[in-house]
Amino acid sequence: MTFYSIAGLSAAMFVLAVTPGPGVFITVSKALASGFRNTLPVIAGIVTGDLIFLLFAIFGLAAISETFETMFLIIKYLGAGYLIWLGIKLWRSHPEKMEITASKKHRFLSGLSITLGNPKVILFYLGFLPTFVDLNALSSLDVFSIAFIVSSILGAVMSFYAYSASRARQLFKNERTQKQMNEIAGSVMIGTGSLLLYRT
Repeated sequence: MTFYSIAGLSAAMFVLAVTPGPGVFITVSKALASGFRNTLPVIAGIVTGDLIFLLFAIFGLAAISETFETMFLIIKYLGAGYLIWLGIKLWRSHPEKMEITASKKHRFLSGLSITLGNPKVILFYLGFLPTFVDLNALSSLDVFSIAFIVSSILGAVMSFYAYSASRARQLFKNERTQKQMNEIAGSVMIGTGSLLLYRT
């Protein structure tokens, strides 16, 4: 990979990462509900899902996503259902109980399911990467570099969204406003889960 291909890939990945989508919505809503730190496992799950599909694309494993289409569909339903459940839970919660008590493992899986529930991501990478690199002539270092660029930029952008949302949450201390933020975050989660189901 040349400096120009790395720079071009990084710039394009940044633009794509900041574009609002299910990953951004769940990140922001989680940060509004539970703060920045509790959102990190969700971000890790989102990044891991992207890396899995990225490696599928690089190594020509697009057929795998078709072979396991049913499995990805199940993951989509489970992820969507989980998001809707969290959203309803937030709507019904009291401000003093606004922290979601799900374990780090469950938060990670919710982020992972957002990406793995959409196997079309691998087709996106198959169409996106050849613009900057020759997929048939990548060295091990090139693969590592691409994975590092994708994970770093996606992780940084999601972390920025999460931090900004958590800061907004901290500005409002009164009970009524916190309840409204719970409802906003819950609505975003329900909407994101419903969108995943709608796209099935």
